[in-house]
Amino acid sequence: MTNGAQFVANPPAGRDAIDQVQTALKFPLPESYVKFLLTANGGEGFIGDSYVILWRVEELISANAAYNVAEFAPGLFLFGSNGGGEAFGFNTCSDAESIVSIPFVPMDKSDARPAGSNFEAFLEGLSSTTQGSRPKADSLVGQS
Repeated sequence: MTNGAQFVANPPAGRDAIDQVQTALKFPLPESYVKFLLTANGGEGFIGDSYVILWRVEELISANAAYNVAEFAPGLFLFGSNGGGEAFGFNTCSDAESIVSIPFVPMDKSDARPAGSNFEAFLEGLSSTTQGSRPKADSLVGQS
């Protein structure tokens, strides 16, 4: 389903905000995700035919706490959703930067499905059905 709404990125996150969240976590935020945050501190809208809400870095810890992720899906760290019943998160149990999608209700790690080998691949997967002027993943992740 497409309705013409494009992904609207928030202004870039400050390095201090990223560092503050990173200090509170027991795992490193993936490099490709940090690059994204330095380009866009989350945002909302369609990427391809997929609707996404990517949370601001300042919301990450409180959102994960509010959804009781550590209790219901230990080892996952959520960073956004599809605006409905599906969340997106990092699988922190591996050294890889793998992304999963998981239902909010019931949130059970056994229901997590692969959504990308890293944050860039996740965005590419969303944009693979890009139509018209919808943003492509390479325009959302900062180039080194």
